Amino acid sequence: MLRANYGRELLSWAFLPVMLGVIEGGTVSIVVKKHFAGLPGIGETPLNFAVAAVTAAPAMANIFSFAWAGLAHGRSKVPFIAGLQFATAALVLLLGFAPQSLLGMILFASGVILARVCWSGVVTIRTSVWRANYPHADRARIAGKMATVQAMVLAGTGFAAGWALDASPRAFIVIFPAAAVLGLVGTAIYRRVRLRGQRRLARAERNGRREERPTLNPMSVVQVLRDDPAYRRYMAWMMVFGLGNLMLFAPLAISIEDRLGVSYAEGILATAVIPLLAMPIAIPLWARLLSTRHVIEFRSLHGWSFVTASVLLFAASGAASYPLYCLATACLGIGFAGGVLAWNLGHHDFAPDHRDGHYMGVHVTLTGLRGIAAPFLAVGLYQWFTRMGIGPAFFLICTAANLVGIGGFIAMARERRRIASRGEESTNHAT
Repeated sequence: MLRANYGRELLSWAFLPVMLGVIEGGTVSIVVKKHFAGLPGIGETPLNFAVAAVTAAPAMANIFSFAWAGLAHGRSKVPFIAGLQFATAALVLLLGFAPQSLLGMILFASGVILARVCWSGVVTIRTSVWRANYPHADRARIAGKMATVQAMVLAGTGFAAGWALDASPRAFIVIFPAAAVLGLVGTAIYRRVRLRGQRRLARAERNGRREERPTLNPMSVVQVLRDDPAYRRYMAWMMVFGLGNLMLFAPLAISIEDRLGVSYAEGILATAVIPLLAMPIAIPLWARLLSTRHVIEFRSLHGWSFVTASVLLFAASGAASYPLYCLATACLGIGFAGGVLAWNLGHHDFAPDHRDGHYMGVHVTLTGLRGIAAPFLAVGLYQWFTRMGIGPAFFLICTAANLVGIGGFIAMARERRRIASRGEESTNHAT
């Protein structure tokens, strides 16, 4: 059963990322920046904030994950996930019909955000399927393989979309419907996945204490954080660290277009394809590390990849160097590779089985909170720095936030080792 489920799920991820590829942050930010540029009624500031909105969409949509965790509680998980995949495909299809105007830009950005809202439910609930279907020792490796397939398909989709738009701007109306159709193929395959112990899991969720059940009330997030001090501290440092990461992406797309005037293909290559292609190389290494370390220790090591990337973006923007931009985004890809594993699996180191979806919902919701603030704050700061003539210095702010977050993870890891050491000493004395 494990092999059959794994085969179906892996095959579905050969199709579903095509649908995601056209709304992936690096790709869609370049599409918005170029497709709606220079039109009547669209100035530089509205355009840049539209770029911020679509770049923020994946993280911004996560604010709704507590609601998805509540709606899926006690229900069959696979059909619920498939329904969200179908809704995402329908929204992606409609994006291709957005007119090339100010209203069209607003509708397009809104459609991307709504599609990501639906997809945030898939991400939130999918971890419950993985936890039920795959042994703990294999989970990081399996998640890594699925992430590798997704990264390769996303990269191919982004580059194909850029090439098609460079060849003809009219390809805009074809790309999104075609991606939606392939997403529906992936959804049909995913519906055949079976969840091991579905009835037992649903019964455990329904019979759990009322105060432990996820609800549509956003205050349920506060309850989890109040009840689990270790998870609360972890989420606090993730807020700082993640803010630095999420502030990078919108200014990256704006900077590379404004300073170099890249084509669709060149922009998407740097912002989406290169980081996505770096992920399959790094994922196996990060998966082995995560399999042997608590997520706190993992984050204290993994975070340095984002520090390196932000420093390189500072250098690339200052020198207006396309190769340096590409090197910086390759480092981002290495960071994403570890981040996607820790983001999907890290809460397992804190959550009891019957509250897995709830803990994941908390993590995804808090990601959404910083996702709402970070890109708009970043664009505002970047434009202010640019008017002062020191635009590249913006990326050093992201570096500082990353360093503070890593310091928090290191402190937590040291405290955890001290507690473990005292526990071992007490055991030795007792024996």
